[in-house]
Amino acid sequence: MTQDIVVGLDGTEQAVAAAEWAAEEALLRGTGLQLVHVLEPSPDVLVPMVSREPVESWALDLLARTAAGLREHRPGLAVTTRVLPSGPVPSLVAAADRSALLVLGSRALGGVTGYLVGSVGMTVAGRVEQPIVLVRAGSAARRGPVVAGVDVRQPADGILRFACEEAAWRRGSLEVVYVQELPLYASLGPAMVPDVRPAVTPEIRHSLEELLESWRAKYPDVAVNGRVLIGSAGEELVRIAGDAALVAVGRRTRKSVLGGSIGSVAHAVMHHSPAPVAVVPHD
Repeated sequence: MTQDIVVGLDGTEQAVAAAEWAAEEALLRGTGLQLVHVLEPSPDVLVPMVSREPVESWALDLLARTAAGLREHRPGLAVTTRVLPSGPVPSLVAAADRSALLVLGSRALGGVTGYLVGSVGMTVAGRVEQPIVLVRAGSAARRGPVVAGVDVRQPADGILRFACEEAAWRRGSLEVVYVQELPLYASLGPAMVPDVRPAVTPEIRHSLEELLESWRAKYPDVAVNGRVLIGSAGEELVRIAGDAALVAVGRRTRKSVLGGSIGSVAHAVMHHSPAPVAVVPHD
């Protein structure tokens, strides 16, 4: 059975944007959509006389109203709702494990070019074993190519499969980007050291084209374009995201004693991309 897309709701405009994006994604994939709300720790733990019923009633009403709005504009969409027990991180991770995709909202930083992915979102993104998409308010209906950031020196099957499928569902194109970060001394300029970029770029482009050859064969209806850039990977992907419908980055699934982790490139894209960001776990 096809797994649903799960989206977390908390009453914010970012969560509404996430629900709208997830609803369109569900239609593209031909799946159902599940709206979830995680209850905060019950106040009656600290104040026994305070009932949690109003909180649960508010959550149920939020889920019902959002589901009705999504169904109204998308008659063929199957929407279910669920209230999850307190403990947002374990509850969302468990919900993600039973889904095809988890979608959460993130908010813009006031007066700063960037976005805030809260501690819950960051922790969940570092632990889930399914892709997670972070959506900003106003970014749900973006058009443009799907962009995938890859490292030609590392396995990229997981992120390329995800990105190719997203581009195929949208009947659009895919931009696969590798950014070569040069050593610090290279920034000193030709007056100090030779410019190594003309020698580095063709070799990397050849490696990228070899990597993409099989994916073009698997997805012949998707125009898969490879790009090699020089600079900061995070900054270049954020810049390209300005014209993208979705940006996909990878996250290693290897665990440490501190749990999952998110690399510096994925971290930068999550916090600064104007487009929705998909974080795809891979080995």
